This record gives sequence, C-alpha cells and structure tokens, in this order.
Amino acid sequence: MRGNTMCRSRGFSSRWTHLVLVLSALCCLLTPTLSVKHENFKTCAQSGFCKRNRDYADHASSLSSSWDSPYKLDSSSIKFSNGVLSGTLLKTIDTTIAETVRLPLIITFLESGTARITIDEERRQKGEIELRHDSKARKERYNEAEKWAIVGGMQLSSGAAVSRDAEAGSTKVVYGPGSTFEAVIHHAPFGVDFKRGGETQIKFNEKGYMNVEHWRPKIEKPVEGKKEGEDGISEEVAKETGEDESTWWEESFGGNTDSKPRGPESVGIDVTFPGYEHVYGIAEHTGPLSLKQTRGGEGNFNEPYRLYNSDVFEYELDSPMTLYGSIPFMQAHKKDSTVGILWLNAAETWIDIVKAKISANPLSLGIGGHTDTQTHWFSESGLIDVFVFLGPSPKDVVRSYSELTGYTQLPQQFAIGYHQCRWNYVTDEDVRDVDRKFDKHSIPYDVIWLDIEYTEGKKYFTWDPLTFPDPLGMQKQLDAHDRKLVAIIDPHIKNEGGYGVVDELKSKDLAVHNKDDTIYEGWCWPGSSYWIDCFSPSARKWWAGLFQYAKFPSSAPNLFIWNDMNEPSVFNGPETTMPKDNLHHGHWEHRDVHNINGMTLINATYEALLSRNKAEEKSLRRPFVLTRSFYSGSQRLGAMWTGDNQASWDHLAASVGMILSMGISGFPFAGADVGGFFGNPSKELLTRWYQAGAFYPFFRGHAHIDTRRREPYLAGAPSTEIITQALRLRYSLLPAWYTAFHQASTSGTPIVQPNYYVHPGDEKGFAIDDQLYLGNTGLLAKPVTSEGAESVDIYLADAETYYDYFDFTTYQGPGTKTVAAPLEKIPILMQGGHIIPRRERPRRSSGLMKFDPFTLVVVLGNSGDAEGELYLDDGESFEYEAGAYIHRKFAYSGTTLTLSSEDLSIEGKKTKQYLQTMMDVRVEKIIIIGAPESWKTKSEVGVSEEGANKSTPVKKAALSWHAASGGKAAWAVVRNPAVAIGKGWKVDFAS
Repeated sequence: MRGNTMCRSRGFSSRWTHLVLVLSALCCLLTPTLSVKHENFKTCAQSGFCKRNRDYADHASSLSSSWDSPYKLDSSSIKFSNGVLSGTLLKTIDTTIAETVRLPLIITFLESGTARITIDEERRQKGEIELRHDSKARKERYNEAEKWAIVGGMQLSSGAAVSRDAEAGSTKVVYGPGSTFEAVIHHAPFGVDFKRGGETQIKFNEKGYMNVEHWRPKIEKPVEGKKEGEDGISEEVAKETGEDESTWWEESFGGNTDSKPRGPESVGIDVTFPGYEHVYGIAEHTGPLSLKQTRGGEGNFNEPYRLYNSDVFEYELDSPMTLYGSIPFMQAHKKDSTVGILWLNAAETWIDIVKAKISANPLSLGIGGHTDTQTHWFSESGLIDVFVFLGPSPKDVVRSYSELTGYTQLPQQFAIGYHQCRWNYVTDEDVRDVDRKFDKHSIPYDVIWLDIEYTEGKKYFTWDPLTFPDPLGMQKQLDAHDRKLVAIIDPHIKNEGGYGVVDELKSKDLAVHNKDDTIYEGWCWPGSSYWIDCFSPSARKWWAGLFQYAKFPSSAPNLFIWNDMNEPSVFNGPETTMPKDNLHHGHWEHRDVHNINGMTLINATYEALLSRNKAEEKSLRRPFVLTRSFYSGSQRLGAMWTGDNQASWDHLAASVGMILSMGISGFPFAGADVGGFFGNPSKELLTRWYQAGAFYPFFRGHAHIDTRRREPYLAGAPSTEIITQALRLRYSLLPAWYTAFHQASTSGTPIVQPNYYVHPGDEKGFAIDDQLYLGNTGLLAKPVTSEGAESVDIYLADAETYYDYFDFTTYQGPGTKTVAAPLEKIPILMQGGHIIPRRERPRRSSGLMKFDPFTLVVVLGNSGDAEGELYLDDGESFEYEAGAYIHRKFAYSGTTLTLSSEDLSIEGKKTKQYLQTMMDVRVEKIIIIGAPESWKTKSEVGVSEEGANKSTPVKKAALSWHAASGGKAAWAVVRNPAVAIGKGWKVDFAS
C-alpha cells in the first residue's frame, strides 16, 4: 500500500496529543523528499551479530593458512542409515582445558538429488539453559521454519552410499541421479564439498567462517565508570578476552532496547562456489540481477545484503538494504552449469559476497584462471539449515527448490488481467464511475481495488457508512461484466472499545504478546493496535471466520483480499517493525520468526477465502491474495508486488530486474506499481510504464493518495490510445500468459525469464536484466525505460531468427540489434521455432473471453519447424484437478509441411464434461511467420479433425500469402480452419 507516512493524521487515535496533530498537519503542507530514512534501519555495524560475524571472518582471513577453525566432526559419532548421515560437531571454546560445545549434525540426502545440512546445539535441544529477565521464551533454537516453508520433495534417497577415508579424515556420500553427486565431509576442521561429475561445485566452511554462538550464562564483569550490577564491558576487557560483549546481552537502536533473554546466539558459515562468477536470487533487493560484491571496491556495495522484512518507506535503488520480503535462495551460474542453496532461517540474515579472481597455474598448460564466488551467510538465531541443489541447469535448480517450497498457485484468470488501484477510491459511487469510464473508453480491466479509506475508522471488516453506503450494489455492478473487487485487510486490529473484532481478539488471546507475555500494543494506521498472531492455529481459525459473508457484512463472492503491512509494519517499533523479544504462539521470540510472519497472514487469508460460505464449497473459486511481505513458500498462496516505488524512469528500469529476480527465486507472480506509487509521472513515463506492465506477471496500476488521478482514460491523446493498445495486447496474449502460469504451477518455471535462464551457455548474457522472455513462448520483450527513447538495443543470444511482433521485421542472431521503439510501440520480438496462442477479440474483461476463438501464430525458425503449448480451464475453480482442462501441444513440421494439435492432458472425472462445454470454441485463424515462397500460388490447405471415429474427411480452408519486403518476413494466413481447440487436428500445407 504505502509507507508509514505521518501525513495521514486523521487515521490515528484520539490519544495522539494536540502537538502531534499539529506536526502532522504541517508535514502535509510540505512536499516530501523521496529518500529512504537510513537512520531508521540498521547497518551491519549497528547490528551486533552482523558486526561480530564480519569481524570473525576478518580475523580468520587475516590469519589465512594459520587459521584453525574450532569446529571438528567427532569421527566416532558418525552414523549413516537410509540416506541420513548424523554425527556430532565439537566446537572448542577453551584449548587449555579442551572445553567443547556439542553441536548435533544431520546431513540428509533426498531422492530428488537435493541434500540438506542441519546443525543444532545439544544443550539448547535439551533445554539445559537459563533465560534472563524471567523470560517465557523457548529455550530451543527455532526449528519450525520447515513447517511453514517446506511442503514436498523430502523423500529420502534409497541409493545413497557412504564410504570413509581414515587417512584423509573424511567421509564421502555418493547420491543423486545416476550416483553422479558426491558430498565429501571433512572432519577436522569441519567442511563439506559437494561435487557433480567429479568436479567440486559448492564448498561449505572452506574459509573457516563457521560460527555458532553457543549459549553461555552472563557473567558480570567490572566495568570502569559503571555502578555495580550494570551491564557493559570495558574496551580493555574486550581486548584481553578477544570478545566484545557489548551487544551480547542487550542491544539498543532507535530508542528501543532488545532484552535478548538468551544472549548471543547467531549462526554463520561461508559457502563458496568455485568457478562461478555470477550469483542470483536472495530476493528482495533493488540491485542488479547478477548480485554485486559487498566488501567495497569500485561499483560494489560496502554493506552485506540484508534479509529482514521491513516497511522501507521510499526505498532507494541499487542497494543491498532490506525490503519487504525475504527469499534466502541463491543460485550460482557459469557456462552450462547452475547450482544453488536455500538458507532455511527466518531470523534477520545478512549475506556477504566476494568474487575472488584465481590466477592460472603457470604449469596448467594454457588453462586460464577463474573466479570463485565466496559467500558468507549469518543469521541472528535459529539453526544452520541449508539445502543444496546441484543442478546442472537453471531449470533443474529452480524446479528442485520449487518442489521443496511449493509451486506458485494457478490463479484465477482474472488475476493475470489488468488491476486498477489507487489510495484511495473515495466512495462506492467513485468505484462505479471508474468502472463505467473504462467501458466508455473501451479499455479492458478485470479488478478495481480499495485501500484503507473504505473502512469505518480504519476498522477492518467494516464499511464506512457515509462513503460506502452500498457496497453490495457496487460489487453487483462489477460482477455484471465479470469484474472483481479487491479490498485491503492488514494484520493490525484497531484498539477501540465496542469494535467486535478487537474484543474477540483480546478475549480469545489471539494477538502477539510482548516480552512480558501480555498483549502487545503498537501503532499503525488506526493508531493504537494489536496484531493477530497467525502462528497460532486458533488465531488462523478465528481469522477465517471473519471472512464469512455473515461476519464481513456486504462482502460478495467477487471480493478478494490484499494483505499489506504484514512484515509487520509497526510505526513506533524498532526499524518500523515489531520488537524482537515479542512472543508468538509456542513462546517463540519474534526474532526467530520475523521473516515468516507475513506468510502466516496470507496463509490464513487464503484459507479464509476457501471457507467463506459452505454453499460455495462444492464449486470453490481459487483465492486471490496479494502480499507485500513474503518468504520461501509464499508463492503457493498468491501474488506480490515490489512495494512503494517512485514515479521515475530509474524506478521503471529497476522494476524489470526486480521482477526477473523474483521469478528465478521461485516467486514468479510478481509485479510493480505501474506509474510509480509516489509522485506524478509525465505522460510519456506513464505510457511507457503501462507498456512495461503489460509484461509483468502481476499487472496493477497504483498511486499514492497525494498524487493526481491517472486512470488510463485521463491521460489524453495520444497516451490513452497507446495505453489502451498495451492493455489490449496483454488481453490478446492471455492464453500464452495463462499457459505460462500453468507451467509455473507444475514445474516452478519462471513466468518471465532472464537471458541466462533461457540461454545458460551464453556467457555474454549472464548479467542482462533489462529484457525478458515470456514463459516458453519465445516472446522477447525489452521495455523502454529511458525518457525520449525512439529505439532500444535487444540482445539476441542465439543464431535463431527473430521477428518483430507487430510488423515481422527480421533480425538474425546472435548479437545486439537495434529495434525501433517510437512511443506507440513496445519492442517485442518473436523467436523462431515457437507457436503462440492468442485471442484477438477486444472484451471488457478476461471473463468475457472464456468462449472466444483462438488465433495461432506459427513463427518458423531456422530449422523450418515450430511448436508451442496451450493450457486452458474454466479460469475460476479447482475442477482442473479432476481433469477439467485442455492442454494441447501444437507442432509444425517443415519436412511434412503440417501443423498438428496433440493432447497433453490426463483424463479425469470431469474431462468429458469440460470438453463438452468447450466444444464450440474454435481456432479462427492461423498466421505463419516466415512462410515459404512456394506458398505464393497456394490458395487453400487441407484440414482434418478427429471425430467420433478419430478422423473426419479432409476439408479445405482459405490461405493467403504475403511477400517479404523491406526487411520484413513473408507471412501467410489460414482463415477459419474451423477446428476445435480441444480436439486433435491437422492442417496440411503440402496438399
């Protein structure tokens, strides 16, 4: 929605003093400078555990070869059974008396080829520690991230085999497909090398940065200048002991003090990718797709990448700062090889990246040097819990990750249409008027959104009776054209007497608690607020009940939900979020679960939308939920957007790379606020942003309450007409988009894909993040992101032929090609060898297109062949799970000169019923790009379609051929082949 600006003073409780109200009013009179308030967020030096782990790494590096990591695997403790290796790591903490800490180790090998390393702390597993401040917090290290993030792929490897090398002091496990993967576990010092095909791909603890801050009691030490009993440690004591305890026992920032009842407990380890120069992922950040180094130097960052979900108001670009969501999944890529890791930890996490140039050995007979990417991961609490993916391709790594954390949901079709939003549509009549004006100007859209102003006094599950007196009538008007309404509902509940929702929240004890284990009170949009604790099963059940039509008055089946501010955002909290020593269900500290918090809310909301009314249960609609905060696994539940961006060309340009990063991080249903949330875009910027947004998986226009209205019909000529064409392009390509969403929902395939993912052997394209491919369609788009641009340079990675989407101008790869891009044109190329399904009849919404005919665009490649897919279902329900869908493969053979349709579906209980409803949906046109000149005199083609007897007599369809000219390819059109989209058929161009 929006950052925590204080200018909206009327939304706050009457408890605010007159002075605060006056200051807020004065704030509203000022034009805000769009710049993140860095002082509100920690740097690594201000985060105790981050500084400690960085210092630890610096200390190890300074000693280099003489550094002796204190972590060793007790060889006598090693056991192996059914794909699981277990043992005990011993951390030496006092060499003079051989004092050690016992750390249970489990390395799990899965049937999928994925491996997992887990390191815990024995004393805390057994609860043999004491907490300070009489804390009620759990004594164990947090071990439930798996419960929220992991949903599959955990079958143990039956073929994994172990062997030991006593002389080398190592244990080897062979596993994976064809037993081509190896894990070599070094005992002293502890480390693990993961190999594929005999070559080392990933190294754990090669640099010796592993650090598990074990539990220890606080021992009061005399500090000069402090009274007896006060915490602290002098610089002299720190120098003598080699440890600075100043942030071990409590830590203050921004006027808040973290009590740290368990003391220091961070975990860290270095992970090296030998020979890999590019690493990607760890979304969400604003920097380039290929992640930068973080230890300084020209063009690099000086800070580690941070994962700590936060409401970062007016975030800046090209920064490793934390944003709203965290996906601790990283891929490393080199020519024709990809590997990756998932750091399964929900606490605040930082990642350093260093790219070390390794010179060639003079005796290597001409073999050149290489680059090792060295990463250092450290989290404030929890376990070391890391999944390892050995690829070998980007598709393999993303698929393996998605198998564990879940594939993106297959949304209702309306969700991939266009969404119209702003903060705020002020009345229900305002909503109706916007809806009518879209129709008046023949502009398609599917969803209109309501921000917080629709509520009565910022109380969720209510409507303002003065401004929204007829919400059901409003939703009924939208439903007449198959349109939807999305309303915002945040996790903070207004603390106001007589408000039934908060009364129940308190009486049933379903809110987050403070460190004293009583209800936590903070401040957000309503003023004084409580936060639902969706880690609690009882709270989730209660939350679901609130969405029932009887409990949420005037809500209708075409109403869906936006969960914002769910990091959680707390205006008066440390770093604009919840204190780390707050307590959640099960008495886990907030520090342990912070990055998962947002996912628990959308999980509860998703389930709530499934149970709004028992009468709907037999024909359930798929829920739609938008979230701002997310973690690994959130992709199962809905869509995300990149938060409060700015109406600037730089933010438009950055959006493409951010969305690509989300896709390869396993969360492909991603978008950015079209037009920019803050500020007023120029007409040119707004137009170009709509053209870019037409290639976001989640396509929504949104704006701040202080911006001018900017619905597309207000832009004026020629912008309105150009924006309308961009929207119609999106709608015509919905069959291709929906097919890409289906692929994502079954294999994890990113919906929009960067160059390295599509062309993993093309080293020149590994860092490209300003152009994208749409699924497996071969459509390559490069949005215009520079003011006044009339052309763009598009990089072609292969030797294939590409064609301009609109006029069929031919471009031959590989290399960089300049493509004309006047304001009215989106630079889109079609890669040869693909068949693209689309629907070309303009409609008001996607729901009205359900029975429209199809056009197939056959883009002939260098081989003369082409193929593509179409996935189709009712676009609403879960009946596709029972076979109610169409899935066809289209293939054109340059040898036989035939185009055919092949069934890829698996028959289920509802297949025949669904096919019956679609029996009249036909292919109305076939366009062949790069049609051979031999067709010049051809006026018709033969068409045959399977029937009751699997075939019918050949019929004829008209063919027209158009010659190549002016650099444009020849093309042909078959009109009205009249074949059913759900049947098998063949078009014969040789007859």
